[in-house]
Amino acid sequence: MSRGFRAAVVCVLALATGLTACGSEKNGAVPNGSDTLTIYSSLPLHGPDRERARDMVNAIKLALQEAGGTVGPFTITYVPLDAATPEAGTWTAEKVLDNARKAVRDINAIAYIGERDSAATALSLPLTNEGHILHVSPSSTYTGLTRASRRQGEPERFYPSGERTFARVVPADHVQASALVGYMKESGVRSLALLADRAIYGGGIADQVEKAADRQGIEVFDRGRIDATRGELAGAARGVAETGADAFLYAGTTDSGAARIFAAVSQAASSMLLFGPAAVADQAFLEDLPAAVKRQIRVTTPALPPRLLPASARAFRDRFRMTFGRRPAPEALQAYEAARAVLHAIEAAGSRGNSRQAVTDAFLAIRDRDSVLGRYSIDANGDTTLSTYAGNRVRGTQFVLDKVLQVRP
Repeated sequence: MSRGFRAAVVCVLALATGLTACGSEKNGAVPNGSDTLTIYSSLPLHGPDRERARDMVNAIKLALQEAGGTVGPFTITYVPLDAATPEAGTWTAEKVLDNARKAVRDINAIAYIGERDSAATALSLPLTNEGHILHVSPSSTYTGLTRASRRQGEPERFYPSGERTFARVVPADHVQASALVGYMKESGVRSLALLADRAIYGGGIADQVEKAADRQGIEVFDRGRIDATRGELAGAARGVAETGADAFLYAGTTDSGAARIFAAVSQAASSMLLFGPAAVADQAFLEDLPAAVKRQIRVTTPALPPRLLPASARAFRDRFRMTFGRRPAPEALQAYEAARAVLHAIEAAGSRGNSRQAVTDAFLAIRDRDSVLGRYSIDANGDTTLSTYAGNRVRGTQFVLDKVLQVRP
Protein backbone atom coordinates (compact mmCIF):
# COMPACT_ATOMS: atom_id res chain seq x y z
CA MET A 1 0.00 0.00 0.00
CA SER A 2 1.47 3.39 -0.99
CA ARG A 3 2.01 6.15 1.53
CA GLY A 4 -0.46 8.44 -0.30
CA PHE A 5 -3.12 5.74 -0.37
CA ARG A 6 -2.65 5.03 3.35
CA ALA A 7 -3.04 8.76 4.09
CA ALA A 8 -6.28 8.91 2.08
CA VAL A 9 -7.71 5.90 3.91
CA VAL A 10 -6.82 7.34 7.30
CA CYS A 11 -8.41 10.67 6.37
CA VAL A 12 -11.66 9.08 5.18
CA LEU A 13 -11.88 6.99 8.35
CA ALA A 14 -11.30 10.08 10.49
CA LEU A 15 -14.10 11.95 8.75
CA ALA A 16 -16.43 8.98 8.95
CA THR A 17 -15.98 8.85 12.70
CA GLY A 18 -16.69 12.55 13.11
CA LEU A 19 -13.12 13.85 13.24
CA THR A 20 -12.43 16.87 11.05
CA ALA A 21 -8.68 17.13 10.89
CA CYS A 22 -5.98 14.84 9.64
CA GLY A 23 -2.40 15.36 8.62
CA SER A 24 -3.11 15.70 4.92
CA GLU A 25 -5.71 18.43 5.42
CA LYS A 26 -3.66 20.76 7.58
CA ASN A 27 -2.52 22.55 4.43
CA GLY A 28 -5.90 22.12 2.73
CA ALA A 29 -4.64 19.80 0.00
CA VAL A 30 -6.92 17.26 -1.59
CA PRO A 31 -5.65 14.25 0.42
CA ASN A 32 -4.57 12.01 -2.45
CA GLY A 33 -3.19 14.78 -4.64
CA SER A 34 -5.62 13.70 -7.36
CA ASP A 35 -5.82 15.29 -10.79
CA THR A 36 -9.61 14.74 -10.63
CA LEU A 37 -11.49 17.30 -8.56
CA THR A 38 -15.18 17.29 -7.63
CA ILE A 39 -17.51 20.26 -7.28
CA TYR A 40 -20.67 19.57 -5.28
CA SER A 41 -23.90 21.52 -5.20
CA SER A 42 -26.75 21.29 -2.71
CA LEU A 43 -30.08 22.66 -3.93
CA PRO A 44 -33.78 21.74 -3.36
CA LEU A 45 -34.77 19.61 -6.37
CA HIS A 46 -38.25 18.79 -5.02
CA GLY A 47 -41.11 21.05 -4.00
CA PRO A 48 -42.04 24.57 -5.16
CA ASP A 49 -38.40 25.58 -5.70
CA ARG A 50 -37.55 22.60 -7.89
CA GLU A 51 -37.75 24.34 -11.28
CA ARG A 52 -35.51 27.19 -10.18
CA ALA A 53 -33.10 24.81 -8.47
CA ARG A 54 -32.92 22.63 -11.59
CA ASP A 55 -32.12 25.72 -13.64
CA MET A 56 -29.33 26.47 -11.18
CA VAL A 57 -27.98 22.92 -11.53
CA ASN A 58 -28.15 23.19 -15.32
CA ALA A 59 -26.37 26.54 -15.21
CA ILE A 60 -23.51 24.94 -13.25
CA LYS A 61 -23.41 22.11 -15.79
CA LEU A 62 -23.23 24.67 -18.59
CA ALA A 63 -20.29 26.44 -16.94
CA LEU A 64 -18.41 23.14 -16.67
CA GLN A 65 -19.33 22.16 -20.21
CA GLU A 66 -17.95 25.45 -21.55
CA ALA A 67 -14.71 24.78 -19.67
CA GLY A 68 -14.46 21.38 -21.33
CA GLY A 69 -14.59 19.71 -17.93
CA THR A 70 -10.99 20.67 -17.22
CA VAL A 71 -8.94 23.42 -15.62
CA GLY A 72 -5.25 23.20 -16.45
CA PRO A 73 -4.10 19.66 -15.61
CA PHE A 74 -7.21 18.94 -13.53
CA THR A 75 -10.34 17.08 -14.61
CA ILE A 76 -13.45 18.55 -12.99
CA THR A 77 -16.47 16.42 -12.11
CA TYR A 78 -19.77 17.71 -10.81
CA VAL A 79 -22.14 16.05 -8.31
CA PRO A 80 -25.52 17.81 -7.83
CA LEU A 81 -27.12 16.84 -4.51
CA ASP A 82 -30.80 17.25 -3.66
CA ALA A 83 -31.39 19.24 -0.47
CA ALA A 84 -35.12 18.38 -0.47
CA THR A 85 -37.26 15.28 -0.20
CA PRO A 86 -40.47 14.43 -2.08
CA GLU A 87 -42.22 13.91 1.24
CA ALA A 88 -41.24 17.28 2.73
CA GLY A 89 -41.57 19.18 -0.55
CA THR A 90 -38.74 21.48 0.52
CA TRP A 91 -35.20 21.31 1.84
CA THR A 92 -34.74 19.54 5.14
CA ALA A 93 -32.06 19.90 7.79
CA GLU A 94 -31.29 16.19 7.58
CA LYS A 95 -30.69 16.31 3.81
CA VAL A 96 -28.62 19.48 3.99
CA LEU A 97 -26.39 18.08 6.72
CA ASP A 98 -26.06 14.79 4.85
CA ASN A 99 -25.05 16.63 1.69
CA ALA A 100 -22.37 18.61 3.49
CA ARG A 101 -21.00 15.45 5.13
CA LYS A 102 -20.94 13.68 1.78
CA ALA A 103 -18.84 16.44 0.25
CA VAL A 104 -16.45 16.61 3.20
CA ARG A 105 -15.90 12.86 3.11
CA ASP A 106 -15.02 12.92 -0.60
CA ILE A 107 -11.24 13.18 -0.75
CA ASN A 108 -11.50 14.75 -4.22
CA ALA A 109 -14.00 17.48 -3.22
CA ILE A 110 -12.67 20.95 -3.94
CA ALA A 111 -15.78 23.19 -3.68
CA TYR A 112 -19.41 23.18 -2.53
CA ILE A 113 -22.03 25.40 -4.19
CA GLY A 114 -25.12 25.98 -2.05
CA GLU A 115 -27.47 26.41 -0.37
CA ARG A 116 -30.37 28.21 -1.96
CA ASP A 117 -31.70 29.36 1.42
CA SER A 118 -29.79 31.12 4.18
CA ALA A 119 -31.12 28.84 6.94
CA ALA A 120 -29.82 25.82 5.04
CA THR A 121 -26.40 27.45 4.59
CA ALA A 122 -26.30 28.12 8.33
CA LEU A 123 -26.47 24.33 8.81
CA SER A 124 -24.05 23.17 6.12
CA LEU A 125 -21.39 25.87 6.43
CA PRO A 126 -19.88 24.75 9.77
CA LEU A 127 -19.40 21.24 8.32
CA THR A 128 -17.81 22.37 5.05
CA ASN A 129 -15.68 24.82 7.03
CA GLU A 130 -14.31 22.03 9.22
CA GLY A 131 -13.57 20.14 6.02
CA HIS A 132 -11.67 23.18 4.65
CA ILE A 133 -13.81 23.15 1.48
CA LEU A 134 -14.55 26.35 -0.39
CA HIS A 135 -18.27 27.03 0.08
CA VAL A 136 -19.92 29.42 -2.39
CA SER A 137 -23.57 30.42 -2.27
CA PRO A 138 -25.43 31.80 -5.29
CA SER A 139 -28.41 32.99 -3.24
CA SER A 140 -27.97 32.83 0.57
CA THR A 141 -28.07 36.44 1.71
CA TYR A 142 -28.27 36.34 5.53
CA THR A 143 -25.80 38.96 6.74
CA GLY A 144 -24.76 36.98 9.83
CA LEU A 145 -23.06 34.36 7.66
CA THR A 146 -20.24 36.82 7.02
CA ARG A 147 -20.67 39.79 9.39
CA ALA A 148 -21.70 40.58 12.94
CA SER A 149 -25.45 40.45 13.54
CA ARG A 150 -27.82 40.67 16.48
CA ARG A 151 -27.42 36.93 17.02
CA GLN A 152 -24.69 36.22 19.49
CA GLY A 153 -21.53 34.60 18.17
CA GLU A 154 -22.05 35.45 14.50
CA PRO A 155 -20.37 35.05 12.14
CA GLU A 156 -17.76 33.13 14.18
CA ARG A 157 -20.08 30.23 14.95
CA PHE A 158 -20.19 29.31 11.27
CA TYR A 159 -16.39 28.92 11.13
CA PRO A 160 -15.34 26.30 13.72
CA SER A 161 -11.97 25.89 11.96
CA GLY A 162 -11.19 29.52 12.73
CA GLU A 163 -10.63 30.27 9.03
CA ARG A 164 -12.98 31.78 6.46
CA THR A 165 -14.03 29.40 3.70
CA PHE A 166 -17.34 30.96 2.57
CA ALA A 167 -18.18 33.52 -0.09
CA ARG A 168 -21.25 34.51 -2.07
CA VAL A 169 -21.92 36.07 -5.43
CA VAL A 170 -25.23 37.64 -4.34
CA PRO A 171 -25.27 40.80 -2.19
CA ALA A 172 -25.89 40.23 1.52
CA ASP A 173 -29.04 41.40 3.27
CA HIS A 174 -27.57 44.62 4.63
CA VAL A 175 -27.29 45.68 0.98
CA GLN A 176 -30.82 44.49 0.16
CA ALA A 177 -32.17 46.30 3.23
CA SER A 178 -30.66 49.58 2.03
CA ALA A 179 -32.20 48.95 -1.40
CA LEU A 180 -35.61 48.21 0.14
CA VAL A 181 -35.58 51.35 2.27
CA GLY A 182 -34.33 53.44 -0.64
CA TYR A 183 -37.21 52.08 -2.74
CA MET A 184 -39.63 53.05 0.01
CA LYS A 185 -38.27 56.59 0.19
CA GLU A 186 -38.54 57.00 -3.57
CA SER A 187 -42.15 55.81 -3.24
CA GLY A 188 -42.93 58.52 -0.67
CA VAL A 189 -42.88 56.28 2.41
CA ARG A 190 -42.14 58.02 5.72
CA SER A 191 -43.26 55.30 8.14
CA LEU A 192 -43.17 51.53 7.96
CA ALA A 193 -44.96 48.69 9.75
CA LEU A 194 -42.83 45.56 9.94
CA LEU A 195 -43.53 41.88 10.51
CA ALA A 196 -40.99 39.07 10.09
CA ASP A 197 -41.19 35.31 9.99
CA ARG A 198 -39.48 33.27 12.71
CA ALA A 199 -36.65 31.97 10.54
CA ILE A 200 -33.08 33.19 10.32
CA TYR A 201 -33.68 34.88 6.95
CA GLY A 202 -36.72 36.91 7.99
CA GLY A 203 -35.23 38.02 11.28
CA GLY A 204 -32.04 39.03 9.51
CA ILE A 205 -33.88 41.13 6.92
CA ALA A 206 -35.98 42.78 9.62
CA ASP A 207 -32.91 43.73 11.67
CA GLN A 208 -31.11 45.16 8.66
CA VAL A 209 -34.18 47.10 7.46
CA GLU A 210 -34.57 48.72 10.88
CA LYS A 211 -30.94 49.86 10.75
CA ALA A 212 -31.29 51.18 7.19
CA ALA A 213 -34.58 52.92 8.00
CA ASP A 214 -32.98 54.68 10.96
CA ARG A 215 -30.17 55.92 8.71
CA GLN A 216 -32.57 57.08 6.01
CA GLY A 217 -35.15 58.72 8.28
CA ILE A 218 -38.07 56.29 8.04
CA GLU A 219 -40.00 55.54 11.24
CA VAL A 220 -40.46 51.82 11.90
CA PHE A 221 -43.27 50.15 13.84
CA ASP A 222 -41.93 46.67 14.61
CA ARG A 223 -44.88 44.32 15.08
CA GLY A 224 -42.67 41.35 15.96
CA ARG A 225 -42.40 37.85 14.54
CA ILE A 226 -45.21 35.69 13.16
CA ASP A 227 -46.01 32.26 11.76
CA ALA A 228 -48.05 33.30 8.73
CA THR A 229 -48.47 29.78 7.37
CA ARG A 230 -51.42 28.85 9.58
CA GLY A 231 -54.29 30.23 11.61
CA GLU A 232 -56.17 33.47 11.12
CA LEU A 233 -54.15 36.58 10.38
CA ALA A 234 -56.86 39.22 10.74
CA GLY A 235 -55.64 40.28 14.19
CA ALA A 236 -52.05 40.71 13.05
CA ALA A 237 -53.25 42.63 9.99
CA ARG A 238 -55.38 44.96 12.14
CA GLY A 239 -52.33 45.64 14.30
CA VAL A 240 -50.40 46.64 11.18
CA ALA A 241 -53.24 48.89 9.97
CA GLU A 242 -53.55 50.56 13.38
CA THR A 243 -49.97 51.84 13.17
CA GLY A 244 -51.10 54.25 10.47
CA ALA A 245 -47.86 53.58 8.60
CA ASP A 246 -47.48 54.42 4.92
CA ALA A 247 -46.17 50.96 4.07
CA PHE A 248 -45.87 47.39 5.32
CA LEU A 249 -42.90 45.02 4.93
CA TYR A 250 -43.12 41.30 5.50
CA ALA A 251 -39.60 40.04 6.08
CA GLY A 252 -40.06 36.44 5.07
CA THR A 253 -40.33 33.95 2.24
CA THR A 254 -42.99 32.42 0.04
CA ASP A 255 -42.79 29.27 2.16
CA SER A 256 -43.33 31.20 5.40
CA GLY A 257 -46.78 32.49 4.39
CA ALA A 258 -45.95 35.71 2.58
CA ALA A 259 -49.00 35.61 0.29
CA ARG A 260 -51.36 35.05 3.25
CA ILE A 261 -50.07 37.92 5.38
CA PHE A 262 -49.94 40.35 2.44
CA ALA A 263 -53.54 39.49 1.55
CA ALA A 264 -54.65 40.02 5.15
CA VAL A 265 -52.87 43.37 5.46
CA SER A 266 -54.22 44.51 2.08
CA GLN A 267 -57.74 43.78 3.27
CA ALA A 268 -57.17 45.68 6.53
CA ALA A 269 -55.36 48.64 4.95
CA SER A 270 -56.20 48.95 1.26
CA SER A 271 -54.13 52.12 0.71
CA MET A 272 -50.93 50.85 2.35
CA LEU A 273 -47.99 50.08 0.06
CA LEU A 274 -46.66 46.54 0.52
CA PHE A 275 -42.98 45.60 0.26
CA GLY A 276 -41.26 42.22 0.11
CA PRO A 277 -37.67 40.97 -0.17
CA ALA A 278 -36.19 38.84 -2.95
CA ALA A 279 -37.30 35.62 -1.23
CA VAL A 280 -40.89 36.23 -2.42
CA ALA A 281 -39.95 36.98 -6.03
CA ASP A 282 -41.22 33.73 -7.50
CA GLN A 283 -44.17 32.42 -9.45
CA ALA A 284 -45.60 30.45 -6.52
CA PHE A 285 -45.97 33.70 -4.58
CA LEU A 286 -47.68 35.52 -7.46
CA GLU A 287 -50.11 32.68 -8.08
CA ASP A 288 -51.58 33.08 -4.60
CA LEU A 289 -52.01 36.87 -4.65
CA PRO A 290 -55.37 38.63 -4.99
CA ALA A 291 -55.52 41.38 -7.62
CA ALA A 292 -55.57 44.12 -4.95
CA VAL A 293 -52.28 42.88 -3.48
CA LYS A 294 -50.65 42.78 -6.91
CA ARG A 295 -51.44 46.48 -7.31
CA GLN A 296 -49.93 47.35 -3.91
CA ILE A 297 -46.85 45.09 -3.83
CA ARG A 298 -43.25 46.13 -4.45
CA VAL A 299 -40.38 43.58 -4.34
CA THR A 300 -36.61 44.00 -4.53
CA THR A 301 -34.37 41.46 -6.28
CA PRO A 302 -30.67 41.30 -7.19
CA ALA A 303 -31.71 40.03 -10.63
CA LEU A 304 -31.71 42.82 -13.19
CA PRO A 305 -33.42 42.66 -16.61
CA PRO A 306 -31.14 41.29 -19.36
CA ARG A 307 -30.87 44.69 -21.06
CA LEU A 308 -29.13 46.07 -17.95
CA LEU A 309 -26.65 43.21 -17.64
CA PRO A 310 -23.37 42.65 -19.50
CA ALA A 311 -23.54 41.14 -22.99
CA SER A 312 -22.11 37.93 -21.52
CA ALA A 313 -25.29 37.52 -19.45
CA ARG A 314 -27.47 37.75 -22.54
CA ALA A 315 -25.20 35.23 -24.28
CA PHE A 316 -25.60 32.90 -21.30
CA ARG A 317 -29.39 33.12 -21.53
CA ASP A 318 -29.25 32.24 -25.23
CA ARG A 319 -26.93 29.27 -24.64
CA PHE A 320 -29.05 28.04 -21.76
CA ARG A 321 -32.22 28.20 -23.83
CA MET A 322 -30.58 26.40 -26.75
CA THR A 323 -29.15 23.70 -24.47
CA PHE A 324 -32.07 23.09 -22.11
CA GLY A 325 -35.07 24.29 -24.11
CA ARG A 326 -36.27 26.95 -21.66
CA ARG A 327 -35.44 30.39 -20.35
CA PRO A 328 -33.36 30.25 -17.16
CA ALA A 329 -34.70 31.39 -13.80
CA PRO A 330 -32.98 34.53 -12.47
CA GLU A 331 -30.99 32.54 -9.89
CA ALA A 332 -29.50 30.45 -12.69
CA LEU A 333 -27.27 33.38 -13.64
CA GLN A 334 -25.97 33.54 -10.06
CA ALA A 335 -25.33 29.78 -10.00
CA TYR A 336 -23.54 30.01 -13.34
CA GLU A 337 -21.23 32.73 -12.00
CA ALA A 338 -20.65 30.79 -8.77
CA ALA A 339 -19.40 27.85 -10.84
CA ARG A 340 -17.36 30.05 -13.17
CA ALA A 341 -15.73 31.78 -10.22
CA VAL A 342 -14.86 28.42 -8.63
CA LEU A 343 -13.21 27.35 -11.88
CA HIS A 344 -11.36 30.68 -11.94
CA ALA A 345 -10.10 30.04 -8.39
CA ILE A 346 -8.83 26.56 -9.34
CA GLU A 347 -7.02 28.06 -12.32
CA ALA A 348 -5.60 30.92 -10.22
CA ALA A 349 -4.20 28.38 -7.75
CA GLY A 350 -2.04 27.00 -10.58
CA SER A 351 -0.20 23.80 -9.73
CA ARG A 352 -1.93 23.90 -6.32
CA GLY A 353 -5.36 23.72 -7.91
CA ASN A 354 -5.98 20.51 -5.97
CA SER A 355 -5.32 22.28 -2.66
CA ARG A 356 -8.48 23.22 -0.83
CA GLN A 357 -6.65 26.01 0.98
CA ALA A 358 -5.11 27.42 -2.19
CA VAL A 359 -8.44 27.38 -4.05
CA THR A 360 -10.25 29.02 -1.12
CA ASP A 361 -7.55 31.68 -0.89
CA ALA A 362 -7.78 32.32 -4.63
CA PHE A 363 -11.56 32.74 -4.46
CA LEU A 364 -11.38 35.13 -1.52
CA ALA A 365 -8.73 37.11 -3.44
CA ILE A 366 -11.05 37.81 -6.42
CA ARG A 367 -10.72 41.46 -7.42
CA ASP A 368 -12.41 43.38 -10.25
CA ARG A 369 -13.73 40.25 -11.89
CA ASP A 370 -15.77 40.81 -15.06
CA SER A 371 -18.70 38.43 -15.00
CA VAL A 372 -22.25 37.87 -16.20
CA LEU A 373 -23.39 39.70 -13.04
CA GLY A 374 -21.15 42.68 -13.65
CA ARG A 375 -17.72 43.59 -12.31
CA TYR A 376 -17.17 42.69 -8.67
CA SER A 377 -14.63 41.82 -6.01
CA ILE A 378 -14.90 39.56 -2.99
CA ASP A 379 -14.28 41.59 0.16
CA ALA A 380 -12.55 40.57 3.38
CA ASN A 381 -15.80 39.11 4.74
CA GLY A 382 -16.46 36.91 1.70
CA ASP A 383 -19.16 39.24 0.32
CA THR A 384 -19.48 40.41 -3.24
CA THR A 385 -19.15 44.13 -3.90
CA LEU A 386 -22.15 44.02 -6.26
CA SER A 387 -24.74 46.45 -4.93
CA THR A 388 -27.41 47.08 -7.57
CA TYR A 389 -30.97 45.89 -6.99
CA ALA A 390 -34.13 45.95 -9.04
CA GLY A 391 -37.31 47.41 -7.57
CA ASN A 392 -40.18 45.46 -9.11
CA ARG A 393 -43.93 45.80 -9.44
CA VAL A 394 -46.37 43.18 -10.66
CA ARG A 395 -47.88 43.29 -14.12
CA GLY A 396 -50.24 40.46 -14.91
CA THR A 397 -48.51 37.27 -13.84
CA GLN A 398 -44.93 38.51 -13.61
CA PHE A 399 -42.62 40.96 -11.90
CA VAL A 400 -41.50 43.90 -14.04
CA LEU A 401 -38.81 46.48 -13.38
CA ASP A 402 -40.03 49.66 -11.72
CA LYS A 403 -36.77 51.23 -10.50
CA VAL A 404 -33.03 50.47 -10.51
CA LEU A 405 -31.75 50.80 -6.95
CA GLN A 406 -28.04 51.52 -6.61
CA VAL A 407 -26.81 51.06 -3.06
CA ARG A 408 -23.76 53.07 -2.09
CA PRO A 409 -21.04 50.67 -0.83
